[in-house]
Amino acid sequence: MQITKEFFEEITEGKTKLQVPKKSLTDTVPPKEPAFFNPKAKLNRDFSILAYGAFLKKFEGPKIFLEGLSGIGPRGLRVANELAVEKVVINDLNPSALELAKFSANLNGLNNIEYSEKEICRFFSNYSKKGNRGSIVDMDPFGSPAQFFDCGLRATMHGGIFSCTATDLQVLNGLFPNACKRKYGGVPIRTEYGNEIAIRLILGCLRSVSGRLGLEIIPLYVESNMHYYRTYVRVYNRPDQNENLGYVTHCKNCGHRKLEKERIEICEICESQNNVGGPLWIDKIFDKEFVEQMILKIPELNVDKKCEKSLRKCLSESQISGVYYTLDEIASKMKASPPKLENAITKLQSNGFIASPTSFSPTGFRTDANIKEIIKIFSD
Repeated sequence: MQITKEFFEEITEGKTKLQVPKKSLTDTVPPKEPAFFNPKAKLNRDFSILAYGAFLKKFEGPKIFLEGLSGIGPRGLRVANELAVEKVVINDLNPSALELAKFSANLNGLNNIEYSEKEICRFFSNYSKKGNRGSIVDMDPFGSPAQFFDCGLRATMHGGIFSCTATDLQVLNGLFPNACKRKYGGVPIRTEYGNEIAIRLILGCLRSVSGRLGLEIIPLYVESNMHYYRTYVRVYNRPDQNENLGYVTHCKNCGHRKLEKERIEICEICESQNNVGGPLWIDKIFDKEFVEQMILKIPELNVDKKCEKSLRKCLSESQISGVYYTLDEIASKMKASPPKLENAITKLQSNGFIASPTSFSPTGFRTDANIKEIIKIFSD
């Protein structure tokens, strides 16, 4: 493949030069030929660089980054160029993509990268033995990542970080519940906070797979976007003894919702029939200390300004259990116009409840108050 100015263009993302197909910058849907590159996923990659930078700062083992589905390698190249790692191995089945990755590596003077052209699980299996695993294992597939959880977790060393993207949003958001049950082992509910349920279904599936492998996962950070969901978990080579799988119950009548260890069929507030989603992850989805470390990395890196704003919300909501509410759904229940988010949070806090904005929705908030208490406070 000839890399000419007619078909390719050099751009800079973060602090890293990338040689990309011109059509990926101009077409509405980036083409897969000669190689795939999605410029709109820059924010996703910015968060990754912050998360991996925060992780590496306190990680004392070998710093090895394994990327299962690299495309032209923007994420792996940025890790190699912008973070202190010993080795980056990027894998893709498309030889043209790997050729572009090599070209970009030369543009940046990088010599800590290895290249692999294998099916993703064959690639990860090469790194599944003790002493050969990655400290950071990353995969960004088209559609569901669930089929790769087994091999990805096996390739992650004790104390390492495993991260994946899901783009099958219709499945995870409840449009095809049977497909979701097949892929992730749980059923979603169609609600205003469906993106959080989706994230918890992904984590629940990861928890089930890791449990079968005798591993423990601890979520560090999750990201919700209109085009994808992404999870970051710490992996430990020990069985998980915690009760962190359960269900989300949602009452369509009054709007009450709760994370439960067991299926609760009747609403505790209005005694109507609940909708029940799951099994899914019911424990924390943000690690407060880890998010703090991500924020501290921002001045050292070239990332979008949106990152800090989102991470500040993650930090404030990290200690609040349960799922979030939106102002619109509360206003609909009250048959009134919604209050401003800041005023809503202040009202809840002044009435003795914990409350915070959420990174999942610009009009969302997380609180330990139930729907009845929220409506009463907003009505006063």
